[in-house]
Amino acid sequence: MSLLGSLKFVLSRPHREAYPFLGASGAVTVAARYLGWRFKCPVLRAAGTAGGLFFGFCLYFFRDPERTAPAREGLVLAPADGRIVSIEKIAPPVELGMGETPVWRVATFLSVLDVHVNRMPVAGTVTRIAYHEGKFLNASLDKASTDNERNAMSITLPDGRMVAVVQIAGLIARRIVCSVKAGERLEAGERFGLIRFGSRTDVYLPPGVEPLVQVGQTMIGGETVVAKLDA
Repeated sequence: MSLLGSLKFVLSRPHREAYPFLGASGAVTVAARYLGWRFKCPVLRAAGTAGGLFFGFCLYFFRDPERTAPAREGLVLAPADGRIVSIEKIAPPVELGMGETPVWRVATFLSVLDVHVNRMPVAGTVTRIAYHEGKFLNASLDKASTDNERNAMSITLPDGRMVAVVQIAGLIARRIVCSVKAGERLEAGERFGLIRFGSRTDVYLPPGVEPLVQVGQTMIGGETVVAKLDA
């Protein structure tokens, strides 16, 4: 990536979920710095500095860069940025009613430094959304898929096959945002939600579809090809 491209990536506009954090930390920064200067109070000055650092962190964490999905149809794209921590055959989440037949699941762990905007892995219709309360274990652990708080979504393809995506809360993640509803039709690569602040996103492939990625690979949400539906 060029220097200009890197700057555009880091300085990309923030997701709307950032606005309350930016507003609060910005107000604290300005007020504390002003009062610290006016009353010569080092504690207030330090608070202003801390507020400014948090403001900068929020700008970076909630960045929402534009992505260009591959033009070819029939692809399953990465639903999130991050690193693949597991690839295994397992039954889809029971709450989605997709049956008990094991399919390939690709799990991507998002560190606090990754872009946390989630994107549609395929073009299709959102069939069901199911929220499940749970624990807040380290999202990189395999049992996080079943024990952690999560939001599962099934997507029906034009040919009737189904893909599932699960947003999983992490050790310090306390909010899962899903901005779509059942019945909506979306294109591959479109935004559908966000998790803060460190999490995991699993994608379940249709029966017979093999993953083209491997554990340890770095994913780019909305761009990296996870599998080919017609392979």
